[in-house]
Amino acid sequence: MLDWLTDPAGWAALLTLTAMEIVLGIDNVVFISVLVARLPEDQAKRARGIGLLLALVFRVLLLSVLTWIIGLTKPVLTVFSLSLSWRDLILLGGGAFLVAKATHEIHAGLEGDHDADGKANAPKAFVGAIVQIAVVDLVFSIDSIVTAIGMADNLSIMVTAVLLSMLVMYVASGPVSAFIAAHPTTKMLALSFLILIGASLCAEATGFHLPRGYIYAAMAFSACVEFINITASRRMKRRRATAKAANPPPDA
Repeated sequence: MLDWLTDPAGWAALLTLTAMEIVLGIDNVVFISVLVARLPEDQAKRARGIGLLLALVFRVLLLSVLTWIIGLTKPVLTVFSLSLSWRDLILLGGGAFLVAKATHEIHAGLEGDHDADGKANAPKAFVGAIVQIAVVDLVFSIDSIVTAIGMADNLSIMVTAVLLSMLVMYVASGPVSAFIAAHPTTKMLALSFLILIGASLCAEATGFHLPRGYIYAAMAFSACVEFINITASRRMKRRRATAKAANPPPDA
């Protein structure tokens, strides 16, 4: 099973699959970061850790039942001329959940009553966050493992790639969460990403395949624009502070 350790092709498969798993894990990190943003810092850190641990457990368990996973792609329901498998139904449900959750979070953020409600019900919010993370972890895990099966045929390579990708996701989740919490506009952008991701999952479930590259390219472009806006805003604030210090208002 570990013969690939001495095979360059095996290492190439590992690196390629790990990179793919990291890219697919971006969706998971964004969702977790947005969901824990309203929790107290200590609970947010625990929720991130539990969420990523659940994602790791789901992926390893699913890898251990490869035959069942392969069976998920077989049609089990036909609606008009559209054949749906269990994987399609899970992706459809998960995509709809992401769209609904992101829309609710945007509405709550715009209404301004979200933070007060979250602080008043911190224990309930923590449990709710873990449940929602577990649901989305399962959706993303199935999508991730189906991709892994298509890219590699060695179980140890797939497990190693999943472990490495989850380690990268854990390291990245903290800075991403802190950045989103510190910049409210990026939270709205991240929620918009979730709507885009949810819509793409629903589209894929119904037979319309949208290459992930297009989605991630749009996300990267939007993130770059937002980074430029944040940088420009900081510089403007520094200039105003410098000008105010150089020209203090006259005493009344």
